[in-house]
Amino acid sequence: MNAKIEKQLRKAKRASLSLGLLPYAKRKLILKNLAKGLRKSKKAILSANEKDLKKFPKDDPMRDRLLLTPERIEGMAREVEGLTGLPDPIGETFDCRNRNGLSLCRKRVPMGVIGIIYESRPNVTTDVSAICLIAGNAAVLKGGHDGKNSYIALHKVIRQALLSAKADPEAVQFIDPAVKGAAEAIITARGLVDLAIPRGSARLINFVRDSAKIPVIETGAGVCHTFVDESAKLSPSAKIIWNAKTQRPSVCNALDTALVHKKNAEKFLPMMAKLLKEKRVEIFADRPSYGILKKCYPTELLKPAKPENFGREYLSQKMSVKIVSGLDEALSHIAKYSSKHSEAILTENKKNAERFQRETDAAVVYVNASTRFSDGAVFGLGSEIGNSTDKLHARGPMGTREMTTYKWLAEGKYGVRK
Repeated sequence: MNAKIEKQLRKAKRASLSLGLLPYAKRKLILKNLAKGLRKSKKAILSANEKDLKKFPKDDPMRDRLLLTPERIEGMAREVEGLTGLPDPIGETFDCRNRNGLSLCRKRVPMGVIGIIYESRPNVTTDVSAICLIAGNAAVLKGGHDGKNSYIALHKVIRQALLSAKADPEAVQFIDPAVKGAAEAIITARGLVDLAIPRGSARLINFVRDSAKIPVIETGAGVCHTFVDESAKLSPSAKIIWNAKTQRPSVCNALDTALVHKKNAEKFLPMMAKLLKEKRVEIFADRPSYGILKKCYPTELLKPAKPENFGREYLSQKMSVKIVSGLDEALSHIAKYSSKHSEAILTENKKNAERFQRETDAAVVYVNASTRFSDGAVFGLGSEIGNSTDKLHARGPMGTREMTTYKWLAEGKYGVRK
């Protein structure tokens, strides 16, 4: 392991021991300081971000993930502040019982040190730091090299927030993304890092999962579908497809594939097309839907779908469309191609809605709503450290409580086991 990184991980480990013992008021003060610091340092953060943006072509869809604006920085500050209004995620005792002369309870405690490996999304830096800190955890951050200047500026604000609260400033470590093997060092640091969370592309997530020697929670990769059922209200459904695809296409809960019931296709696809062409969405259509869309959609934006167009996370103004015979085929298609992130059905048939929610294996399953709602802040978690597509121990948007574990507290009367 790189000597500098090992030194940073040891600092984080030491800091985690004291951080988890801080009273809730002190942990909230750290976050309040962080929110103030983001607003106070807005110009410096934007200047650093501009240096990173110069590396990206303006038409690169991933540029939006890296971009910071005054409004986005304010949003970051509000998300940090929002966490301070939630109950203390650590210290809760629950599941108490008396057994064999022992008084037993579980107590919620911090994880310890959490390593977050992510790509070029500066807002992740403050989101995950705030969630880790309020839950009593130290954080080790390794972002993508494209956002290095932004990360450095944000880490200065985080460090100052800790210092101002008289907390250990080593509780959040920024790992230079230029250091070769940095990610691998973090995810193999048994005894120093307690949990790794990758946020980004399927390639990144697969690398972390396959290489880690510590526990991992998979997040981020979203291949999201929406099925327009036979009974769906068509005009609202077209608006949902438009919102799910175009509102922010570079994020993991954006729509990738629309599945349309064959009995709706002739009416619905032109309605959907009318909205999507405003955003110049490129559509990869199966043969039946292509035949309908070629009459109403710009030729340069419509292409015949190939097998690889299904099961693909586009992260841009692109999507695939497929006509299906009904709910059975829709469920089968989703089961084959879903990344188990967020899936939706649009329907007025209650039985179909219930069946879709029962049989779809995903972290969030919607009825008559956009997949774009899959977000910790929207779900009332204050913010999120990511959307887990795992089943152990957390699933869906993960907030402060998901960044804790528990220990058993046992009290006896000098008892021995017989």
